[in-house]
Amino acid sequence: MEALKDLVDILRKAGCPENVIRHCIAVCNKALEIASRCKISVDKELILVGALLHDIGRSRTHGIEHGVVGAEIARNFGFDERIIRIIERHIGAGIPKEEAERLGLPPRDYVPETIEEKIVAYADNLTKGEEYITFEEALEEFKRRLGDNHPAIERFIRLHKELQNLQCF
Repeated sequence: MEALKDLVDILRKAGCPENVIRHCIAVCNKALEIASRCKISVDKELILVGALLHDIGRSRTHGIEHGVVGAEIARNFGFDERIIRIIERHIGAGIPKEEAERLGLPPRDYVPETIEEKIVAYADNLTKGEEYITFEEALEEFKRRLGDNHPAIERFIRLHKELQNLQCF
């Protein structure tokens, strides 16, 4: 698939390490699998590009700001705003404006809104490196990293239920 090769070349040009590129490919495969099961219409081309580029910001940082950094890199490459929003909003199950400010991110909402944004964010949470994990394993990972009562846990559960209700898995 030529588009895949071109996008991987962009990740390399941006400076992404090979392990990040392999992770992006794995997330892309998981996101397309989820999209193919959805009972509503989804833009699979948008998911393919957004999932492959979701971690382009890891070429410069591995911190929480890699979504914002990645969005800027993608903007500089001339990508469509829909792709940029996928990159910017894929962190965890989304970050609301107030939480973003506390984390030192530019003060805006980073919560996935479109079905394509939600699928990529969810697929990323189910992909640890290049390996796939279950929702339950991902939920335990959230709790281990953030604590049992962090608001991101409830957002992740809501995202899971929303995609489940749409019969995406």
